[in-house]
Amino acid sequence: MQNLENTPALTTAQRIKSIIGGSLGNLVEWYDWYIYSSFTLYFAGSFFPSQNATAQLLNSAGVFALGFLMRPIGGWVMGTFADKHGRKKALTLSVLLMSLGSLMITVVPTYQQIGIAAPIVLVLARVIQGLSVGGEYGTSATYLSEMAAKRHRGFYSSFQYVTLIMGQLLALSVLVLLQRVFLSEQQLHSWGWRIPFAVGAILAITVMYLRRSLHESVAITSTKTSSAQKGTLAGLLQHPKAVLTVIGLTVGGTVAFYTYTTYMQKFLVDTAGFSKAEATLISTLTTIVFMLMQPLFGAVSDRIGRRPLLIAFGLLGTLSTVPIMTSLSHTTSFWPALGLILIALLIVSGYTSINAVVKAELFPAEIRALGVGLPYAIAVSVFGGTAEYIALDFKQAGHASYFYWYVTACIAVSLVIYVFMNDTHKHSKIED
Repeated sequence: MQNLENTPALTTAQRIKSIIGGSLGNLVEWYDWYIYSSFTLYFAGSFFPSQNATAQLLNSAGVFALGFLMRPIGGWVMGTFADKHGRKKALTLSVLLMSLGSLMITVVPTYQQIGIAAPIVLVLARVIQGLSVGGEYGTSATYLSEMAAKRHRGFYSSFQYVTLIMGQLLALSVLVLLQRVFLSEQQLHSWGWRIPFAVGAILAITVMYLRRSLHESVAITSTKTSSAQKGTLAGLLQHPKAVLTVIGLTVGGTVAFYTYTTYMQKFLVDTAGFSKAEATLISTLTTIVFMLMQPLFGAVSDRIGRRPLLIAFGLLGTLSTVPIMTSLSHTTSFWPALGLILIALLIVSGYTSINAVVKAELFPAEIRALGVGLPYAIAVSVFGGTAEYIALDFKQAGHASYFYWYVTACIAVSLVIYVFMNDTHKHSKIED
């Protein structure tokens, strides 16, 4: 149990400064993570033997999925570290690992130069980044939720996804600038794809130093350090219902999120027939609007609760996914495609804006970072990280529409969880 009476309360200004500092690090982490998927269309040929374009994308998506499979280990290791030694130290370590992975991808020679060693180094770099981002999510979700005052917790914690989306947006913006201003198509395929990875490595090192000046969250400094099960799997397993709830509520949300964000750029090119530049522009514009939705939905959850938003996402997502994806597959015009994706992202915002705070509110402080990070990472690895691979696999087999029903089924599973779970806004463990 926390002893908040003996812990000096932070001022509003200190809370906001800490939330901004934590969010900036989160932005850079996710920029480094997403530049891989944003630039796959350009570097896939540099790491894999020449085949058809879909096969190269499939190989790249497999490496992307492998990085996701490392996220549970990152969630476990970094979550344990954060619960035992503090959120600030864990956040600093995670961004250092991300920088290392980006640097490796920046300098690795191509398949044509060193053969099979090229994809091996790529895999190793993504493994390191998977460990990093696996630890980042749980720790940053916990940190932002603990630093926010109760009445605005949904609003402030939503900035985790604001910066997560902003990282993706920054990756797309760099791609747009390189495509339309600085480099030719041939230069991007040849060497230009290395530029965003180099930028990411430098930014991550900068943020590592910024994070060292963050305030530690009240919850970790006021939790009894003598707890034998603090930050351990044994301690986590004492909360089986919360663990299963995190996994269940994540399944549909993570599949929907990765379908309409990271995979959508490739879907527009490979299925709908848009050019790479058009697909990138559509993805960038929709991502901007999606980012701005998050605080609005977070603020709404502070007024009406978390559960109504989750149920709205589950219900609307289950009913609309097949019609939206089918329409997109036959859309060749810019504005209709943009409008359909925006409708989908509006629905997904019912999950993304509040999923971090919901998970943090399920666990006591001494196990919170591990409780948020590990079950979430398991669900994201199994479902979110494989979404793109499954979509491309169905397409290569000639059954692209099967993926639409797969996304629908995942959202429907989460809807069941949303209907029967407690509203964490009213039953929060952060106040225990």
